[in-house]
Amino acid sequence: MSASLSPPRSATDPARTTRSQWLAVAVLSLSTFVVVTSEMLPVGVLTPMADGLGITQGAAGYSLSITGLVTAVTAPLVPRLLGRLDRRLVLASAMVVLAAGNALTAVAPGFGLLVVSRALLGIGMGVVWGLAAVIASRLVAPRNAALAVSFAVSGVAAASVIGVPLGTVVGNAFGWRTAFAVLAGGGIALAAGLALALPRLPRPAAPAGAGAGTGGQSLLGTPAVAAGLALIVLLVTAHFAAYTYVRPVLEERTGLAPGSIALALLAYGACGLAGNFAAGALAARRARFTLLSLATGIGAAIALLALLGSVAGVAYAAVALWGLTYGGLSVGGQIWMTQSAPHRTEHVTGLYVGVFTAAIALGAFLGGTVVEASGVTPLLWSAAALALAGLAVGAVGPGPARR
Repeated sequence: MSASLSPPRSATDPARTTRSQWLAVAVLSLSTFVVVTSEMLPVGVLTPMADGLGITQGAAGYSLSITGLVTAVTAPLVPRLLGRLDRRLVLASAMVVLAAGNALTAVAPGFGLLVVSRALLGIGMGVVWGLAAVIASRLVAPRNAALAVSFAVSGVAAASVIGVPLGTVVGNAFGWRTAFAVLAGGGIALAAGLALALPRLPRPAAPAGAGAGTGGQSLLGTPAVAAGLALIVLLVTAHFAAYTYVRPVLEERTGLAPGSIALALLAYGACGLAGNFAAGALAARRARFTLLSLATGIGAAIALLALLGSVAGVAYAAVALWGLTYGGLSVGGQIWMTQSAPHRTEHVTGLYVGVFTAAIALGAFLGGTVVEASGVTPLLWSAAALALAGLAVGAVGPGPARR
């Protein structure tokens, strides 16, 4: 396990992690699950959502860009603004904000209120995702820190396994607005769960030997951090440019019915969950190798869909490979960052989440632009080219120290 993922002491400093501490990690994981499901649900209900709001599919896809942009601003600011505030209460409050965003989405009559609702969601998401991995390592014994981070971030993959497919099923059966209303209720329940299950979490003490600076500029001056962020930008942009429009791809190129699309997304998410834990274990020892492997898989999966996506069996296999490799990207990138700046985990994580979500926004925007102008097949080839560029950056740029 990587020592850089854990602070000098856990929140209560036990010799081993207790059941109540693992319960706290589980609630944190459920929170990231609801956050990412809320962000990504438009992917599964894109067509009926666009019809219900009276907008184009490209405009509906831009809703992911709105959330990503707001999160990109929020996440890096969070460590600077929190000061001595109890992180437990901050997380609970952020889940309430997220619930409000989902509730407004459920009642939005058109694009205007949709923009407001997705901006609120972005604020909640920036706080929860920006703090989740760092807080997870504080909840457990130091030797379990890397596993706790993988569990916390597994909510991202679990959102694809359960959240988006289940939301798609709910949306197909009861309407897309109902799916967002259910997420609003879940956010309120988890706000209470975070307040009850987590211990008091003041600002973490700086480890011995940590640098005095806390600014994002000095972090960007760290070669391994800068290279890792460039890699993440390219891969996440490539992924979301294509994945935001995976439903139209599977409808138009593969000819799948809504129920079959939900099954394909379920396969994507199940593989993503496996990829999350596999990448977490491998990246703790070999972060560069892990990220390069994930980049190769993401690019190959998107290229397969572009080349042979009209064949149902190939489309299912490509979606599964896509899930397996992209599912490990979030935790793999998180470990790359904390190994590159081990004494400033809150700040580097905030910067990482900000860049990650900005890339989500960029990918969704570029995807919508290409779809509107050229269609889904040129979109897939463009995304595959971006993934190849990410692979090149990761191969030639500096990486974190080997563990």
